[in-house]
Amino acid sequence: MIAKAIFVGILAAVCFAVLYFALSAPKAATPNPLGALVADTINGRSVYLAAGCGGCHSAPQSSQVDNLILSGGQHFETPFGRFYAPNISMSVKNGIGRWSFADFERAVRQGVSPDGAHYFPVFPYTAYQHMRGQDIVDLWGYWQSFPVADIKNQAHDLPLFLGFRRNIGLWKRMFMMQDWAISGDLNPDEQRGRYLAEALGHCGECHTPRNAFGGLKRAQWLAGTKNPVGKGHIPNITPASLDWSVEEISEYLSSGFTPEFDTVGGHMVLVVENLAQLNPQDRNAIAQYLKAVPAVGVPQ
Repeated sequence: MIAKAIFVGILAAVCFAVLYFALSAPKAATPNPLGALVADTINGRSVYLAAGCGGCHSAPQSSQVDNLILSGGQHFETPFGRFYAPNISMSVKNGIGRWSFADFERAVRQGVSPDGAHYFPVFPYTAYQHMRGQDIVDLWGYWQSFPVADIKNQAHDLPLFLGFRRNIGLWKRMFMMQDWAISGDLNPDEQRGRYLAEALGHCGECHTPRNAFGGLKRAQWLAGTKNPVGKGHIPNITPASLDWSVEEISEYLSSGFTPEFDTVGGHMVLVVENLAQLNPQDRNAIAQYLKAVPAVGVPQ
């Protein structure tokens, strides 16, 4: 009887292990059909600005002039530990200089490294998964012009039980939603704004509350939340709180000035610096999208 119980226990453990490794495995790399597309580096620059890559991966305290020196090093405090942005310059030794386009596309849209490991979702691939193929190609083409920065990466400071990347595969299955947060009957400008805000700008990553596992509470999309990296509160930017007109939102994204003659602050300074370099139609599209988002009032 005891032998039978031991056998059943071992069998259950084996079945659990097989299921765990199957469910947590990264998606297998597949032949990439995007390689035949020709890169438009002018559009690649716009994609880079909208996606805010330099805001996280440039060196700490760097200026807008140094926004293309993606040496990493900035740290981000979260409820799960301290994360350090890696070097993603074209350095062969410390950056991504050895990557192929397929490696880049897989990392950006799937959150998987060239050696098949999951990236932590502090890298907003849950948003970037919606990026259009041509934009990925254009961004990679623009990336080739970036300077090399031979600065070593710094390891994340995480609790031991959170440092096992294989668990991220399970997290992705639960929280990496493939549909848009806002669907329905959107006009072309609102659809463009959704693409810029949800995919490239990944606004929801900061402005949407998260559950205990770090997944976005999509029912409270853009409804604001506590600032995970400092004091204060990240504001609700749904129409329940943001009552600015389309023109006022667009102006704020261009100049950083609010209708009350206040100025942008915090991390949004970098966001506005980037968005100000896009064309006015794109800023207007983001504004139209924000007006189309359902109003969500969340007690502060």
